[in-house]
Amino acid sequence: MNNELPKKPAGGFEFGIYTLGDIVQDCHTGQTISPRQRLEEVILAAKLADEAGLDVFGVGEHHRLDFVISSVPVVLAAIARETRRIKLTSATTVLSTIDPVRVFEDFATLDLLSDGRAEIIAGRGAFVESFPLFGYEIDDYHRLFAENIDLLLELNRNEVMNWSGAFRSPLKNAEIAPRPLQQRLPLWVGIGGSPESAEKAGTLGTGMAIAILSGDPKPLQPLAEIYRTAGRKAGHSPEALKIAITSHGYIAQTSQQALDEYYPYYYSYRNSISPTSGTQYRVSRSEFGQQVAHDNTLAVGSPQQIIEKILYQHELFGHSRFMTQLDIGGLPFAKVAAAIELLATEVAPVVRREIAAKTRIMAP
Repeated sequence: MNNELPKKPAGGFEFGIYTLGDIVQDCHTGQTISPRQRLEEVILAAKLADEAGLDVFGVGEHHRLDFVISSVPVVLAAIARETRRIKLTSATTVLSTIDPVRVFEDFATLDLLSDGRAEIIAGRGAFVESFPLFGYEIDDYHRLFAENIDLLLELNRNEVMNWSGAFRSPLKNAEIAPRPLQQRLPLWVGIGGSPESAEKAGTLGTGMAIAILSGDPKPLQPLAEIYRTAGRKAGHSPEALKIAITSHGYIAQTSQQALDEYYPYYYSYRNSISPTSGTQYRVSRSEFGQQVAHDNTLAVGSPQQIIEKILYQHELFGHSRFMTQLDIGGLPFAKVAAAIELLATEVAPVVRREIAAKTRIMAP
Protein backbone atom coordinates (compact mmCIF):
# COMPACT_ATOMS: atom_id res chain seq x y z
CA MET A 1 0.00 0.00 0.00
CA ASN A 2 1.47 3.39 -0.94
CA ASN A 3 1.89 6.37 1.35
CA GLU A 4 -0.64 8.59 -0.44
CA LEU A 5 -4.02 8.55 1.25
CA PRO A 6 -6.92 8.20 -1.20
CA LYS A 7 -9.04 11.29 -1.61
CA LYS A 8 -12.75 11.23 -0.79
CA PRO A 9 -15.48 13.79 -1.42
CA ALA A 10 -16.12 15.94 1.63
CA GLY A 11 -19.43 15.46 3.39
CA GLY A 12 -20.22 12.13 1.75
CA PHE A 13 -21.35 8.82 3.19
CA GLU A 14 -18.91 7.58 5.82
CA PHE A 15 -17.52 4.10 6.41
CA GLY A 16 -15.90 2.83 9.55
CA ILE A 17 -14.93 -0.21 11.53
CA TYR A 18 -14.94 -0.75 15.26
CA THR A 19 -13.61 -3.31 17.70
CA LEU A 20 -14.34 -4.32 21.26
CA GLY A 21 -10.99 -6.09 21.59
CA ASP A 22 -12.47 -9.43 22.60
CA ILE A 23 -10.03 -12.23 23.41
CA VAL A 24 -11.43 -15.58 22.29
CA GLN A 25 -9.71 -18.87 21.59
CA ASP A 26 -9.30 -19.56 17.88
CA CYS A 27 -11.92 -22.20 17.14
CA HIS A 28 -9.63 -23.96 14.62
CA THR A 29 -6.23 -23.84 16.33
CA GLY A 30 -7.24 -23.67 19.97
CA GLN A 31 -4.76 -20.81 20.46
CA THR A 32 -5.55 -17.56 22.26
CA ILE A 33 -3.46 -14.49 21.54
CA SER A 34 -2.09 -12.39 24.38
CA PRO A 35 -3.67 -9.07 25.41
CA ARG A 36 -0.53 -7.30 24.19
CA GLN A 37 -0.79 -8.85 20.72
CA ARG A 38 -4.51 -8.10 20.62
CA LEU A 39 -3.83 -4.41 21.24
CA GLU A 40 -1.08 -4.37 18.63
CA GLU A 41 -3.54 -5.82 16.11
CA VAL A 42 -6.17 -3.21 17.02
CA ILE A 43 -3.65 -0.45 16.30
CA LEU A 44 -2.57 -2.11 13.07
CA ALA A 45 -6.20 -2.45 11.94
CA ALA A 46 -6.67 1.28 12.51
CA LYS A 47 -3.56 2.04 10.44
CA LEU A 48 -4.84 -0.15 7.62
CA ALA A 49 -8.26 1.50 7.73
CA ASP A 50 -6.66 4.94 7.62
CA GLU A 51 -4.38 4.07 4.71
CA ALA A 52 -7.24 2.44 2.80
CA GLY A 53 -9.42 5.56 3.05
CA LEU A 54 -12.04 4.58 5.62
CA ASP A 55 -13.51 7.43 7.63
CA VAL A 56 -13.92 6.24 11.22
CA PHE A 57 -12.28 3.81 13.64
CA GLY A 58 -13.92 3.01 16.97
CA VAL A 59 -13.01 1.02 20.07
CA GLY A 60 -15.44 -0.13 22.74
CA GLU A 61 -15.19 -0.26 26.53
CA HIS A 62 -15.45 -3.40 28.67
CA HIS A 63 -14.15 -4.34 32.09
CA ARG A 64 -13.66 -8.12 31.86
CA LEU A 65 -10.72 -10.42 31.34
CA ASP A 66 -12.08 -11.60 27.98
CA PHE A 67 -11.84 -8.07 26.56
CA VAL A 68 -8.60 -6.11 26.29
CA ILE A 69 -9.94 -2.54 26.03
CA SER A 70 -11.08 -0.88 29.24
CA SER A 71 -9.36 2.49 28.75
CA VAL A 72 -10.73 3.73 25.44
CA PRO A 73 -9.00 7.14 25.33
CA VAL A 74 -5.60 5.55 25.98
CA VAL A 75 -6.01 3.11 23.09
CA LEU A 76 -7.29 5.83 20.78
CA ALA A 77 -4.38 8.10 21.73
CA ALA A 78 -1.97 5.34 20.70
CA ILE A 79 -3.85 5.00 17.41
CA ALA A 80 -3.80 8.77 16.91
CA ARG A 81 -0.01 8.77 16.71
CA GLU A 82 -0.05 6.00 14.09
CA THR A 83 -2.74 7.45 11.80
CA ARG A 84 -3.19 10.65 9.82
CA ARG A 85 -6.79 11.27 8.88
CA ILE A 86 -9.28 8.72 10.20
CA LYS A 87 -11.76 9.89 12.86
CA LEU A 88 -11.33 8.22 16.25
CA THR A 89 -14.35 7.37 18.37
CA SER A 90 -15.46 5.38 21.35
CA ALA A 91 -17.84 2.58 20.48
CA THR A 92 -19.22 3.04 23.03
CA THR A 93 -18.34 4.97 26.18
CA VAL A 94 -20.46 3.49 29.00
CA LEU A 95 -21.53 6.89 30.23
CA SER A 96 -23.65 5.66 33.13
CA THR A 97 -20.58 4.56 35.11
CA ILE A 98 -17.94 7.18 34.34
CA ASP A 99 -17.54 10.81 35.36
CA PRO A 100 -18.53 13.03 32.41
CA VAL A 101 -15.85 15.56 33.35
CA ARG A 102 -13.17 12.90 33.02
CA VAL A 103 -14.72 11.71 29.73
CA PHE A 104 -14.67 15.21 28.28
CA GLU A 105 -11.13 16.00 29.40
CA ASP A 106 -9.80 12.68 28.10
CA PHE A 107 -11.41 13.10 24.69
CA ALA A 108 -10.47 16.78 24.47
CA THR A 109 -6.87 15.67 25.05
CA LEU A 110 -7.29 13.01 22.36
CA ASP A 111 -8.63 15.68 20.03
CA LEU A 112 -5.49 17.78 20.51
CA LEU A 113 -3.21 14.77 20.03
CA SER A 114 -5.04 13.67 16.87
CA ASP A 115 -5.29 17.11 15.24
CA GLY A 116 -9.06 17.31 15.69
CA ARG A 117 -10.23 13.75 14.99
CA ALA A 118 -11.88 12.73 18.28
CA GLU A 119 -15.53 11.74 18.66
CA ILE A 120 -17.63 10.14 21.41
CA ILE A 121 -20.40 7.59 21.05
CA ALA A 122 -22.02 7.44 24.47
CA GLY A 123 -24.33 4.62 25.52
CA ARG A 124 -25.64 2.58 28.40
CA GLY A 125 -23.74 -0.55 27.35
CA ALA A 126 -24.91 -4.11 26.81
CA PHE A 127 -22.75 -5.40 29.68
CA VAL A 128 -23.19 -4.20 33.26
CA GLU A 129 -19.94 -5.22 34.97
CA SER A 130 -18.89 -1.58 35.30
CA PHE A 131 -21.72 -0.81 37.76
CA PRO A 132 -20.41 -2.77 40.77
CA LEU A 133 -16.81 -2.15 39.69
CA PHE A 134 -17.16 1.61 40.01
CA GLY A 135 -19.71 1.68 42.83
CA TYR A 136 -22.94 2.41 40.98
CA GLU A 137 -26.36 0.80 41.42
CA ILE A 138 -27.89 -1.02 38.49
CA ASP A 139 -31.26 0.36 39.58
CA ASP A 140 -29.95 3.81 38.55
CA TYR A 141 -29.09 2.57 35.03
CA HIS A 142 -31.33 5.04 33.20
CA ARG A 143 -31.10 7.98 35.61
CA LEU A 144 -27.31 7.90 35.56
CA PHE A 145 -27.18 8.02 31.79
CA ALA A 146 -29.75 10.82 31.54
CA GLU A 147 -27.86 13.02 34.00
CA ASN A 148 -24.43 12.27 32.58
CA ILE A 149 -25.31 12.89 28.92
CA ASP A 150 -26.83 16.25 29.84
CA LEU A 151 -23.70 17.18 31.77
CA LEU A 152 -21.41 16.02 28.96
CA LEU A 153 -23.24 18.28 26.52
CA GLU A 154 -22.83 21.25 28.86
CA LEU A 155 -19.13 20.50 29.27
CA ASN A 156 -18.81 20.54 25.50
CA ARG A 157 -20.31 24.03 25.35
CA ASN A 158 -18.70 25.74 28.34
CA GLU A 159 -15.14 26.36 29.54
CA VAL A 160 -16.30 27.24 33.07
CA MET A 161 -19.09 25.24 34.68
CA ASN A 162 -21.62 25.75 37.46
CA TRP A 163 -23.70 22.63 37.80
CA SER A 164 -25.30 20.29 40.32
CA GLY A 165 -26.93 16.89 40.01
CA ALA A 166 -27.86 13.75 41.92
CA PHE A 167 -24.86 11.51 41.29
CA ARG A 168 -21.68 13.58 41.53
CA SER A 169 -20.33 16.57 43.42
CA PRO A 170 -21.40 20.02 42.18
CA LEU A 171 -19.26 22.10 39.87
CA LYS A 172 -18.64 25.64 41.10
CA ASN A 173 -16.82 27.93 38.67
CA ALA A 174 -14.95 24.82 37.56
CA GLU A 175 -12.50 25.27 34.69
CA ILE A 176 -12.86 22.39 32.23
CA ALA A 177 -9.51 21.80 30.56
CA PRO A 178 -8.16 21.27 28.07
CA ARG A 179 -10.52 22.46 25.39
CA PRO A 180 -10.58 20.38 22.19
CA LEU A 181 -9.11 21.52 18.91
CA GLN A 182 -12.54 21.24 17.31
CA GLN A 183 -15.01 23.90 18.41
CA ARG A 184 -17.01 21.08 19.99
CA LEU A 185 -16.43 17.35 20.20
CA PRO A 186 -18.86 15.44 17.95
CA LEU A 187 -21.20 13.51 20.25
CA TRP A 188 -23.38 10.53 19.32
CA VAL A 189 -25.79 8.52 21.43
CA GLY A 190 -25.65 4.78 20.84
CA ILE A 191 -29.03 3.04 21.04
CA GLY A 192 -30.56 -0.38 20.53
CA GLY A 193 -34.22 -0.51 19.64
CA SER A 194 -35.71 1.92 22.14
CA PRO A 195 -38.00 4.66 20.75
CA GLU A 196 -37.45 6.62 23.97
CA SER A 197 -33.68 6.61 23.38
CA ALA A 198 -34.18 7.77 19.79
CA GLU A 199 -36.40 10.62 20.95
CA LYS A 200 -33.88 11.62 23.62
CA ALA A 201 -31.02 11.70 21.10
CA GLY A 202 -33.07 13.89 18.77
CA THR A 203 -34.06 16.26 21.55
CA LEU A 204 -30.42 16.60 22.60
CA GLY A 205 -29.30 17.19 19.02
CA THR A 206 -26.55 14.57 19.12
CA GLY A 207 -25.88 12.03 16.41
CA MET A 208 -27.62 8.67 16.81
CA ALA A 209 -25.82 5.35 16.28
CA ILE A 210 -28.23 2.43 15.99
CA ALA A 211 -26.74 -0.97 16.84
CA ILE A 212 -28.50 -3.55 14.67
CA LEU A 213 -26.37 -6.66 14.99
CA SER A 214 -28.63 -9.04 13.06
CA GLY A 215 -32.14 -9.45 11.73
CA ASP A 216 -34.29 -7.39 9.39
CA PRO A 217 -33.70 -3.70 10.12
CA LYS A 218 -37.11 -2.67 8.78
CA PRO A 219 -38.93 -2.90 12.16
CA LEU A 220 -36.46 -0.31 13.48
CA GLN A 221 -37.15 2.15 10.68
CA PRO A 222 -39.51 4.27 12.88
CA LEU A 223 -36.54 5.13 15.10
CA ALA A 224 -35.17 7.40 12.38
CA GLU A 225 -38.37 9.40 12.09
CA ILE A 226 -38.80 9.59 15.88
CA TYR A 227 -35.24 10.92 16.15
CA ARG A 228 -35.59 13.48 13.37
CA THR A 229 -39.01 14.67 14.55
CA ALA A 230 -37.75 15.18 18.09
CA GLY A 231 -34.70 17.01 16.76
CA ARG A 232 -36.78 19.37 14.64
CA LYS A 233 -39.12 20.10 17.55
CA ALA A 234 -36.10 20.95 19.70
CA GLY A 235 -34.85 23.40 17.06
CA HIS A 236 -31.88 21.43 15.72
CA SER A 237 -30.97 21.72 12.07
CA PRO A 238 -31.41 18.67 9.82
CA GLU A 239 -27.67 18.71 9.12
CA ALA A 240 -26.95 18.17 12.83
CA LEU A 241 -29.20 15.11 13.04
CA LYS A 242 -26.94 12.33 11.77
CA ILE A 243 -27.64 8.61 11.91
CA ALA A 244 -25.12 5.79 11.90
CA ILE A 245 -25.85 2.07 11.56
CA THR A 246 -23.50 -0.34 13.31
CA SER A 247 -23.42 -4.11 12.85
CA HIS A 248 -21.30 -7.24 12.85
CA GLY A 249 -19.81 -8.08 9.48
CA TYR A 250 -17.25 -9.81 7.32
CA ILE A 251 -16.37 -9.47 3.64
CA ALA A 252 -14.60 -11.90 1.31
CA GLN A 253 -14.30 -12.19 -2.45
CA THR A 254 -17.31 -14.53 -2.66
CA SER A 255 -20.35 -15.18 -0.55
CA GLN A 256 -19.34 -18.79 -0.03
CA GLN A 257 -15.89 -17.79 1.21
CA ALA A 258 -17.31 -15.17 3.56
CA LEU A 259 -19.76 -17.60 5.12
CA ASP A 260 -17.27 -20.44 5.43
CA GLU A 261 -14.58 -18.28 7.01
CA TYR A 262 -16.75 -16.21 9.33
CA TYR A 263 -19.36 -18.64 10.63
CA PRO A 264 -17.12 -20.67 13.01
CA TYR A 265 -15.78 -17.51 14.66
CA TYR A 266 -19.20 -15.89 14.88
CA TYR A 267 -20.58 -19.09 16.43
CA SER A 268 -17.73 -19.13 18.94
CA TYR A 269 -18.24 -15.49 19.85
CA ARG A 270 -21.99 -15.86 20.34
CA ASN A 271 -21.46 -18.81 22.67
CA SER A 272 -18.70 -17.30 24.75
CA ILE A 273 -18.71 -13.58 25.54
CA SER A 274 -21.52 -11.87 23.66
CA PRO A 275 -24.28 -10.24 25.76
CA THR A 276 -26.59 -13.10 24.76
CA SER A 277 -24.16 -15.89 25.67
CA GLY A 278 -26.48 -17.05 28.47
CA THR A 279 -28.65 -18.53 25.75
CA GLN A 280 -26.80 -20.99 23.58
CA TYR A 281 -26.50 -20.03 19.92
CA ARG A 282 -27.47 -23.14 17.99
CA VAL A 283 -27.71 -21.86 14.42
CA SER A 284 -26.32 -24.34 11.90
CA ARG A 285 -24.06 -23.38 9.02
CA SER A 286 -26.93 -23.74 6.53
CA GLU A 287 -29.27 -21.69 8.73
CA PHE A 288 -26.58 -19.06 9.11
CA GLY A 289 -26.40 -18.79 5.32
CA GLN A 290 -30.10 -17.93 5.29
CA GLN A 291 -29.60 -15.26 7.95
CA VAL A 292 -27.34 -13.10 5.79
CA ALA A 293 -29.88 -12.29 3.07
CA HIS A 294 -29.91 -8.76 1.64
CA ASP A 295 -32.61 -7.68 4.10
CA ASN A 296 -30.64 -8.89 7.14
CA THR A 297 -28.34 -6.40 8.82
CA LEU A 298 -25.61 -8.97 9.51
CA ALA A 299 -23.10 -7.68 6.96
CA VAL A 300 -21.51 -10.95 5.82
CA GLY A 301 -20.91 -11.71 2.15
CA SER A 302 -19.22 -10.62 -1.02
CA PRO A 303 -18.59 -6.92 -1.75
CA GLN A 304 -21.67 -6.78 -3.97
CA GLN A 305 -23.85 -8.26 -1.24
CA ILE A 306 -22.60 -5.74 1.31
CA ILE A 307 -23.24 -2.91 -1.15
CA GLU A 308 -26.83 -4.10 -1.56
CA LYS A 309 -27.33 -4.37 2.20
CA ILE A 310 -26.08 -0.86 2.90
CA LEU A 311 -28.14 0.66 0.09
CA TYR A 312 -31.22 -1.21 1.35
CA GLN A 313 -30.62 0.16 4.85
CA HIS A 314 -30.09 3.65 3.44
CA GLU A 315 -33.57 3.49 1.90
CA LEU A 316 -34.92 2.79 5.39
CA PHE A 317 -32.90 5.13 7.57
CA GLY A 318 -31.26 7.75 5.35
CA HIS A 319 -28.14 7.33 7.47
CA SER A 320 -24.80 8.92 6.70
CA ARG A 321 -22.43 6.42 8.34
CA PHE A 322 -22.00 2.65 8.34
CA MET A 323 -19.70 0.94 10.84
CA THR A 324 -19.01 -2.76 11.17
CA GLN A 325 -17.23 -4.95 13.71
CA LEU A 326 -15.09 -7.39 11.73
CA ASP A 327 -12.76 -8.94 14.28
CA ILE A 328 -14.88 -11.05 16.62
CA GLY A 329 -14.38 -14.50 18.05
CA GLY A 330 -10.64 -14.86 17.48
CA LEU A 331 -10.81 -14.25 13.73
CA PRO A 332 -7.19 -14.21 12.49
CA PHE A 333 -5.82 -10.77 11.75
CA ALA A 334 -4.94 -11.61 8.15
CA LYS A 335 -8.63 -12.18 7.44
CA VAL A 336 -9.59 -8.96 9.22
CA ALA A 337 -7.04 -7.04 7.14
CA ALA A 338 -8.38 -8.51 3.89
CA ALA A 339 -11.93 -7.57 4.86
CA ILE A 340 -10.85 -3.99 5.65
CA GLU A 341 -9.29 -3.72 2.19
CA LEU A 342 -12.44 -4.99 0.47
CA LEU A 343 -14.66 -2.64 2.46
CA ALA A 344 -12.51 0.35 1.52
CA THR A 345 -11.77 -0.46 -2.12
CA GLU A 346 -14.79 -2.35 -3.42
CA VAL A 347 -17.74 -1.48 -1.18
CA ALA A 348 -17.24 2.13 -0.09
CA PRO A 349 -16.67 3.73 -3.53
CA VAL A 350 -19.79 2.15 -5.01
CA VAL A 351 -22.04 3.03 -2.08
CA ARG A 352 -20.76 6.60 -1.97
CA ARG A 353 -21.32 6.99 -5.71
CA GLU A 354 -24.84 5.51 -5.60
CA ILE A 355 -25.94 7.62 -2.64
CA ALA A 356 -24.42 10.79 -4.11
CA ALA A 357 -26.24 10.16 -7.42
CA LYS A 358 -29.52 9.58 -5.60
CA THR A 359 -29.03 12.78 -3.61
CA ARG A 360 -28.47 14.80 -6.78
CA ILE A 361 -31.62 13.39 -8.36
CA MET A 362 -33.71 14.21 -5.28
CA ALA A 363 -32.31 17.72 -4.88
CA PRO A 364 -34.76 20.51 -5.88
